[in-house]
Amino acid sequence: MDANTIKQLIISLPALILAITLHEVSHGYVANRLGDPTARLMGRLTLNPIKHIDPVGTIILPLVLTALGGVIFGYAKPVPINPSNFKDPRKGMALSAAAGPITNILIAIISSVLLVLVIIPLAKFLNSSTAIAFFTPIILMLKFSVQINIFLAALNLIPIVPLDGGRVLAGFLPYKQAVAYSKIEPYGIYILMALIFTGVASIFIYPLINILYLFVPFF
Repeated sequence: MDANTIKQLIISLPALILAITLHEVSHGYVANRLGDPTARLMGRLTLNPIKHIDPVGTIILPLVLTALGGVIFGYAKPVPINPSNFKDPRKGMALSAAAGPITNILIAIISSVLLVLVIIPLAKFLNSSTAIAFFTPIILMLKFSVQINIFLAALNLIPIVPLDGGRVLAGFLPYKQAVAYSKIEPYGIYILMALIFTGVASIFIYPLINILYLFVPFF
């Protein structure tokens, strides 16, 4: 692993881990508020990233993508949710699922505001070699935070179960159609991988990314 790869990991991993940790915690938090304490009882309503790390999605995948020079992203261990604890299981699942992408969009907004209104003006005000050396990694990290959170939000909004977008869609479909649609969940990950590798997923993701950036000020 060369110096540039290590530098890229140092800049990107903290933002990525924060993005996927808060994504999963938000699922559990909303589920808990709606009556399902499963995540809370299993100790998953915590900002401790160790509780949410998936060996493949949080560690191996980002390392491989960095080495290959591709887009760096990953995923955390899904927060457990028991829909039978909800007063309205379909609504509860839809709201819990929507919390993840919404959280990523909020993180992107906060990162952009910090970058443009705080960090960059402060770096320009201090205007010294020491300040530049100190703030440059922070600026790069916040830029990556905006990009990865918007990407994760768009990816998760693809309407395929078990992605968040699929669960939200199932919550709005009539009952019979929702039940039939949910039956594809065991095959959902394979469908998603096929869409990604064939490039079909980009037809949905990139236009949605452009739309989501409209909500991010200054970026």
